Amino acid sequence: MDAETTKAEELNLPQAFLLLATNDTTGKPEIPVFALRTTLAGAILAELDLIGAIELQGKHVRVTGDAPQTDLQHELELIRHKSRPHKPKRWVSMLEGRAEAQRVYEGMVSRGLLEPVGEKHLGLFRSVRYPEKDHAPEAALLKKVEAALNGGPSDTGVPDSAPIDAGAADEGTADSGMPDAAPGDGAKAGAPEPAAQAPDARTIALIALLHAAGLLHKLFPSADRVWADGLAKEYWPARAVEDELRMIRLAEEEAPAL
Repeated sequence: MDAETTKAEELNLPQAFLLLATNDTTGKPEIPVFALRTTLAGAILAELDLIGAIELQGKHVRVTGDAPQTDLQHELELIRHKSRPHKPKRWVSMLEGRAEAQRVYEGMVSRGLLEPVGEKHLGLFRSVRYPEKDHAPEAALLKKVEAALNGGPSDTGVPDSAPIDAGAADEGTADSGMPDAAPGDGAKAGAPEPAAQAPDARTIALIALLHAAGLLHKLFPSADRVWADGLAKEYWPARAVEDELRMIRLAEEEAPAL
């Protein structure tokens, strides 16, 4: 394993998403700011789910009993100490603020991946852009995602790893757990040559989030849209992002009529 791949694998999902969603040169988002912040919130939930810190129980997100230490401890404690549980979409709306994005950006600055560049507006307000400083981790990340996409829909997917709660029907598609396996694995035994290694859970989760944000096909124009759409709807953090973005866009469309 080379150094570039190692750096890419050290990224958590919020960092990986922001790295791909930010222009390397300008340091500005490649998608609308509201979509970036909303999807980042979903990436936070996805990361906490992947490490076993939270899980979807029926229709609500709950902290598990043996949650590990994480870079997202602040967000985890927020979920843990809320007076009552919330659905995924509600958590996305609660975590989609500017502060969350800045916290993740600054974490990558401290690792030497991004360079903060300040801008003043009217001499009063200051905004910060985050152009790329070290391209190696993003290059390795793009290579991993492309390899997963090239594997084809038959090699990647979100398996059902937990019983489906009948009460979750009004949330859309049935709840599914962490994408930690690929349905094509069983066909490898009789193959004359070893099949390519199935994409890991983190890469599949990232693909679902990129699609929910509307970024996947900007980065990978040849990606299978039908498969990616199904993946995003099956994986609960990505589905929550899509639901929240749909509500935001509807609100924007209705605003002029008010």
